[in-house]
Amino acid sequence: MTAKTRQTQSFDVIVLGAGIVGVTTALHLRRLGLEVALVDRKHPGEEASFGNAGIVQRNGFVPHKVPTHPLKLLGIFLGQSSAVSLDPATVLRLLPWIRQFQKAGSERGAEIYSRVVAPLRAFAVQEHLELARSTNADRFYRQGGWLHLYRSEDGFKESNAERQYARVFGVAYDELGDSAINALEPGLKTGGLKALHWLESCSVSNPGAVVDAFWRGFIREGGSSFRGDARRLTRHRSVWQLSCERGEITASQAVVALGAWSDDLLTRLGETYPLAVKRGYHMHYRPLSGASLSRPVVDVENGFALTPTDNGIRLTTGVELAARDAPPNPAVLKRTKRRAEELFPLGRSLKDEVWMGCRPCLPDSLPVVGPSPLTPGLWLNFGHAHDGFTLGPITGRLLASMIAGKDPLLDPAGLSPGRFFQ
Repeated sequence: MTAKTRQTQSFDVIVLGAGIVGVTTALHLRRLGLEVALVDRKHPGEEASFGNAGIVQRNGFVPHKVPTHPLKLLGIFLGQSSAVSLDPATVLRLLPWIRQFQKAGSERGAEIYSRVVAPLRAFAVQEHLELARSTNADRFYRQGGWLHLYRSEDGFKESNAERQYARVFGVAYDELGDSAINALEPGLKTGGLKALHWLESCSVSNPGAVVDAFWRGFIREGGSSFRGDARRLTRHRSVWQLSCERGEITASQAVVALGAWSDDLLTRLGETYPLAVKRGYHMHYRPLSGASLSRPVVDVENGFALTPTDNGIRLTTGVELAARDAPPNPAVLKRTKRRAEELFPLGRSLKDEVWMGCRPCLPDSLPVVGPSPLTPGLWLNFGHAHDGFTLGPITGRLLASMIAGKDPLLDPAGLSPGRFFQ
């Protein structure tokens, strides 16, 4: 490589991580007039942003909880649950985090969570659709909401709090029995099921393609993209520096949007956040007997989703608590497929290998969005847990406004990184 191509390029902001969170942060920064370098070791949207169920949730006001029912716990520890799988050594290591997570799932914790997340969800769908229209990604979006399926009366009763908060925040839903479910999705085996139809959510047919379209929009609007290892970021006086494939880049501001890999960099910079990883898997299948789905459906009690995509029916699994970099566990998908086939006739798999990704989770189920309380010029936008695809664009807009010195659309106080340093 010549000296010319290795020259140093200066920017206002370096955004580290090109999932949907990093890409939309970079795009909003560019639209506010800043010179932005977006850095990832892979093509944009190839990690967790690629493998999710593609849902943009208008609902979701109660944080996930630690299972407490004895039979559910027994099933988990015996390796029979499709909702939660675990590696015992990882669970022991995560016990302090799990205790915090359990506290955040209490009635008081749910109240705090709902107040913070409700304004974000109020703008999430609109933000997605506006970005989609301006980046030619709107062809991937579809209306029609999504279905939450419940196999038991007890499971349905556990949704009481979610329905209550939805009414408080004015979010529409329908309660459905067998015949109504079948009218919406004739391909489902609906015997004995109850459902909630969340009408105001939307979904996409290809999450990875959506992120790619957002990224291409960022490039068309004058943004710069680099391949590089974020862990090599250094700071000299007040300037951030990073060596990438095409040379050195520098900026006075840097954004950490590395998802499950955020701690790799932050620990080296002297910052520690209680970030845990929930792994998940997906596989695409051809439906049997001409069956089809027109919207995503979620088996709430068993933790999996079935969603129609451009590449067949995508089955996404529940949570696996295992080391981030441990080899994939094929038993997780095998268990989930058995449960899924009780609801929908899946045929042969359409991919050679199972996809695995990592959800970055903080114990209160909320991301950190804002300036680092310890390092000047460092900004954080990670920890979106199960909501990265939904909330990435709106938290990207919030953070971009803060960096550019503009008044943010929403009050970001509840997402402040400083809440972990009180």
